[in-house]
Amino acid sequence: AKAEAEAKAAEKAAAEKAAVEAADKKKAKDAREAKGSSDEEADGETRPPSVANSDEQTSSSPRSSDECSGSPSACSRSSSLLIWRCFGDSIPEEIATLQAAEDESAWKPDASAPSPSASSTEPSDRALFGSKSTGRRAARGPAESLPAPSLKAYKSLKPQGREEELKRNVQSALNKICPENIAVIAGKIMEQNVDSTDELQQVIALIMKKSLAEPHYCETYADLVFILKPKLPEFPSPDGGKPISFKSTLLNVCQNEFEGIQRINLEEEASSVDPAEAEFERQKTKGKVLATMKFIGNLFLRQLLTAKIIGQIISDLAMCDDASLNPKELIVECICELLTSIGYTLEAMPAGKAALAQVCGRLLDLKIKKDKKGKGIYSRRIQFGIQDLLDVRSAGWTKKVFKAAAKTKEEIARDAQKDDSTGAEMVTVGARPAFLLEGSTPGAKNSDVGGGWQDVSTKKGR
Repeated sequence: AKAEAEAKAAEKAAAEKAAVEAADKKKAKDAREAKGSSDEEADGETRPPSVANSDEQTSSSPRSSDECSGSPSACSRSSSLLIWRCFGDSIPEEIATLQAAEDESAWKPDASAPSPSASSTEPSDRALFGSKSTGRRAARGPAESLPAPSLKAYKSLKPQGREEELKRNVQSALNKICPENIAVIAGKIMEQNVDSTDELQQVIALIMKKSLAEPHYCETYADLVFILKPKLPEFPSPDGGKPISFKSTLLNVCQNEFEGIQRINLEEEASSVDPAEAEFERQKTKGKVLATMKFIGNLFLRQLLTAKIIGQIISDLAMCDDASLNPKELIVECICELLTSIGYTLEAMPAGKAALAQVCGRLLDLKIKKDKKGKGIYSRRIQFGIQDLLDVRSAGWTKKVFKAAAKTKEEIARDAQKDDSTGAEMVTVGARPAFLLEGSTPGAKNSDVGGGWQDVSTKKGR
């Protein structure tokens, strides 16, 4: 019983002590709030609003009240901080010794790795772009190796023989030709040292193939032929006749191309394959035939063919010997292409003027000729082409062209100075090149004879 009485007395004393402490804390809190409100009223005019607002937020925050209610030391620290923020003239002892330190879990660089700033010679990240630095980029490891090339990959092989070497070198030179470097290309071809008729034929075949594939450069390839003609050597004929020269070989190749024109039948070729593919092949064949006529015309302008040969060619194409026969539309286009290329020069020559008048009369008859049903035997396109040729002839072989031919830089600069916004120009079609007209006139006698095609065959239906 005595022990129980002592325990009750101790509990009562502890409760009274706790009540006294609670009352003291309440009084202290009320005193601080009263002091804070008085200080706020006294300093309201001197302190900025942001400081006053932050004080109110800090004093009214639940964290501050919890700290003050938790322990007197925490409450005093908060009060000191508030007072220091308000006045800022002195540093409380509680925060005077505070120091900033990294947390233990913060990232730290590897001590073994070199620091970028350790060496002044180490390039920056921007300087590393595209450089051969072995610093930080070397740590990425070796670059991945490329896969092995496939079996079908391109391989640069050395020519296996003289024929292949000659073909490669001549083709490479022809791929770089333009109106300004004709002499350079001719020099490269002469450096190949052609020493047989077979090699001569191979060179001429490559030139002919390029001229037919690129009709825009027909004049340029004709100028190349004009330069090569006296430069390349002649070879004895196996039959003991005239020696085989560059000119005779070239004319034989052109004659073979011309004779093949008569055997072309575009309708039969178009009926055996797909329509789209047939149209593509038809346009390809037509372009090659027209390019052949244009190249032959440029050879005539460079005095490699005589007017007599050209007259025989156009007469055979127009079938002037038999008016009952009608040439194909493609043949009529060939005649118009050839006469447009050489008409001015051909008409100025006595031997060509008669042939030209005969062929133009034949073309006029074909233009107005009709079949049994009263319909023209040729399409409107062919009729208009014939009329265009006749109009150009009546206008003195002057024509307005919109499609410019291959020109040198000086010619382009000279044309740029002309005040013509339409891009068209009036030209005299069928005239000889300017370098041939120096000291001569159109229609001068062509004294250059020789070559297998200078003797015109009198056979009909070639």
